[in-house]
Amino acid sequence: MSVVGFDIGNENCVIAVVKQRGIDVLMNDESKRETPSVVCFGEKQRFMGSAGAASAMKNLKSTISQVKRLIGREFSDVDVQNELKKLPFETSEGPDGGILICLTYRGESHTFTPVQIMAMLFAHLKEITEKNLEMPISDCVIGIPSYFTDLQKRSYLNAATIAGLKPLRLMHDCTATALSFGIYKTDFPSSGPTYVAFVDIGHCDTQVSIALFEAGHMRILSHTFDISLGGRDFDEVLFTYFASKFKEQYGIDVYSNIKACIRLRVACEKLKKVLSANPEAPLNIECLMEEKDVKGFIKREEFEKLASGLLDRMSIPCNKALADAGLAAEEIHSVELVGSGSRIPAITRLLASIFRREPSRKLNASECVARGCALQCAMLSPVFRVREYEVQDIIPFSIGFSSEEGPICTGSNGVLFPRGQPIPSLKVLSFQRSNLFHLEAFYANPHELPPGVSPKISRFMIGRVHGSHGEKARVKVKVQLNLHGIVCVESAWLIEDHVDDTVTSSNTHSNIDKMDAECAASDMVANGVEDSTRAQSKSSHASAEGIRSDEVTRRLEILVSESIYGGMTEAELSDAQEKETQLAQQDRAMEQTKYKKNALESYVYDMRNKLFNTYRSFASDHEREDISSSLQQTEE
Repeated sequence: MSVVGFDIGNENCVIAVVKQRGIDVLMNDESKRETPSVVCFGEKQRFMGSAGAASAMKNLKSTISQVKRLIGREFSDVDVQNELKKLPFETSEGPDGGILICLTYRGESHTFTPVQIMAMLFAHLKEITEKNLEMPISDCVIGIPSYFTDLQKRSYLNAATIAGLKPLRLMHDCTATALSFGIYKTDFPSSGPTYVAFVDIGHCDTQVSIALFEAGHMRILSHTFDISLGGRDFDEVLFTYFASKFKEQYGIDVYSNIKACIRLRVACEKLKKVLSANPEAPLNIECLMEEKDVKGFIKREEFEKLASGLLDRMSIPCNKALADAGLAAEEIHSVELVGSGSRIPAITRLLASIFRREPSRKLNASECVARGCALQCAMLSPVFRVREYEVQDIIPFSIGFSSEEGPICTGSNGVLFPRGQPIPSLKVLSFQRSNLFHLEAFYANPHELPPGVSPKISRFMIGRVHGSHGEKARVKVKVQLNLHGIVCVESAWLIEDHVDDTVTSSNTHSNIDKMDAECAASDMVANGVEDSTRAQSKSSHASAEGIRSDEVTRRLEILVSESIYGGMTEAELSDAQEKETQLAQQDRAMEQTKYKKNALESYVYDMRNKLFNTYRSFASDHEREDISSSLQQTEE
């Protein structure tokens, strides 16, 4: 059994696996280490990854890409609407306010959620992995952006479940990068901690994190980001420039033709890469539209001037990362620059001016996240023995809790897990209740969130609770920020006192004392003050008396149910799994049919050749004509 790390990029995916000799990045069917994040619905089967990207131009409206930008988002979100304007497929608003992708497949109209499309992509990556390793896989760690909300993380987990994967952790991209950087380094100074900044400029976003490294240990100090500033935004600058030029020069409006837009964007992406290594570059596209060939030219200096607004934005998350970490630029030991959009020289110069040192490129810019995820998977899996190395991550958004009476922590605006809280974390809440009650989890500071994101997370129903003699019962609720960075109520229990004549006082309070110790270790938060003095006096009095009629405290677990805002229900998840199984069976049937047809065609060609050569002496002319006729009919 092997452990796997998946880096799901907006444009491409990378798969890394841990083997006894180290970490390998797997190749797909085209022997490439990067697999396009594309799902294409053909006439009779789906094409994913490289095959989907190859079929995209023939089937634009049924080719789904950049689903990472849509998953766990609301249709009405302004950022989502701006995103959808650039995508060729049709969408609509779902009954829960989410996004539905509308397309025609096998002659019928279908709608899919972004979670279902992501599940198809996960299933394809799983298939590539199993084909390379020649064994089934399930345990994995998946890289996610640090700005993902609770709902987006749950959506990733649902997609992985539909695909038959078992994620051991959802890991922030920069944390995975920091792990792949730090676990192999042995030259950190022993005098004190080493601070390293990681700048990940991806296809659609920019993430900056600062990590503290010591021997056998790393800790993330800050996560900052710009969710709409990536390599494609620099491509868009070139696209807008040349679209305007071509309208003046050739009289064509590229914006009016979706295929022309796609071709020009692809050409601009290539042009950007050329400008990264050369001071100037030409642009040539044959038959862009209206049977017109177009030509263009631009200098790097002019490109950087056009992109000056984007470069100004790039400095914001970098400066914020330093401020959140409480560090000056001079305290940063090194800056690691990664991501598909990190090769622009102007960005390198900008980062050098901010951090007062030249950025380093010691890591593979495209593979470091997948490698870090694979390492984390090996550390979490019992299958591998990995050198002891502690990874401590943090949450980028403050999470609060409230009940019917208002915020749980009134002195801190309801914040239970503040921004920068370590992952995982555990806290215990204490209540006085006489009936069923609710808890609401929410993002306490909406200004920290990406624009348009709802602060609501989930609603928990605790109960039923019945106090003895009509009094309010003591209830403790254990709230966890788990390894995925998802907040949940792990358990709840009722603290009940009753008279027992047979219990020795030395054991009377052992269970509750143990529980209270757990609460203290978990940073218990009180909503209504427990009378700890009363408990202590009871215990002291009982110990003096010995065996007698005494008040015994019992711990009774009570039911907790959860409702996730915008999340999938168990029934919806089950239906999605069934649908994915059905679609996968159809794909396999089509592939098997193709294989059989190819085998039959090969047999026809082989037999026809042998009929008039190797087997010529074994058949008469009439028999050869009959066999040849049968072969011809079979071929047709």
